[in-house]
Amino acid sequence: MNSIDASEHYDLGITDLAPSLLTVIIDTNPYAWAALEDSLPLSKAVANILVFVNAHLACNYANEVAVVASHSQKAAWLYPVQHGGQASSDGDGDVAMNGTNGASTPQTNKYRPFRQVEEQVTRNLADLMASTDSEDLRGNTSTMLAGALTLALSHMNRRTIAWAEEHGGSKLEDAAAEAGAGGGGSGAQGRYSASNDDERLQCRLLIISVSGSSDSAHQYIPVMNSIFACQRLNIPIDVCKLSGDAVFLQQACDATKGVYMSLAEPRGLLQYLMMAFLPDQRSRRHLVLPTRVDVDFRAACFCHRRVVDVGFVCSICLSIFCEPPPDHTCLTCGTPLDSGDFGAKPALLPRKKKKKKRANGTSTPGSTPTPGP
Repeated sequence: MNSIDASEHYDLGITDLAPSLLTVIIDTNPYAWAALEDSLPLSKAVANILVFVNAHLACNYANEVAVVASHSQKAAWLYPVQHGGQASSDGDGDVAMNGTNGASTPQTNKYRPFRQVEEQVTRNLADLMASTDSEDLRGNTSTMLAGALTLALSHMNRRTIAWAEEHGGSKLEDAAAEAGAGGGGSGAQGRYSASNDDERLQCRLLIISVSGSSDSAHQYIPVMNSIFACQRLNIPIDVCKLSGDAVFLQQACDATKGVYMSLAEPRGLLQYLMMAFLPDQRSRRHLVLPTRVDVDFRAACFCHRRVVDVGFVCSICLSIFCEPPPDHTCLTCGTPLDSGDFGAKPALLPRKKKKKKRANGTSTPGSTPTPGP
């Protein structure tokens, strides 16, 4: 064809940067949100989060988002869900084309990704709250943060692999080897490589937390394992704390180079989300991020899940105990521990009295003389 029209044709490759996957973990603990009812109700907070999610999707047409609920008794997906991403159909199996998507109010003037996120998040969150009864909340004031982190990490790993396969990232080395062998190939190799951070799917986590550190202390081990996994995969963890303070979430942001912000006024949630948490990893290289210097590095013991300052550490598995374990044996690996005389009261020796020296019955130098008559 080139010889017929006598024109030159060039293969223009797309050089757009890889999109970003934002996973939002919303703490839906009913007890904690009941305490914030006067300043920031849950419904208003969800509306602000949806505006933030839509802004993330609007930054790049290929950006992705996932929303996970960290509830009191389980961690559940709010978006995407397996049954929610399909178009609705009528009785004979035809897809509804009237733009209503089975609802009474038309949504034809709304951007389709925005509408899908809003509908699924609100519907699934309402179903989650409706399925929670008083028996599930009785004596349970914690949130399943460890389960939500596990779901988020699994989804990000699955999407990263799928995105690399779709864009030829897994076949890049093979294509480069064939081109280097001089086989006269066309050079149609993958445009993305997994070795370059800018060419991989950019994943990051945002945790909207309302529970205290004492409520999640019993999940210390799985939470720290998730933090180490994010650190290994270069996934920053951002935390927006609406009430209280969390020791482990501070450590998560510090270890993964994320942003930690404890809001003094929860009613300004949307402003904090848009200004501090909207930029992705590439944009943050050119910004001055809010940092936190007073990070609490205390750990929770493995026996009672208490946040301790000083404790006993196993020299084999590095398990932490707030008090000597029973039979002086590590509860994790079973290694015999030798705590010595730790905790015994020290022996107090009486202080010796210093004798004053007197020379010929006169007072010692430096003493005050007796006034005369």
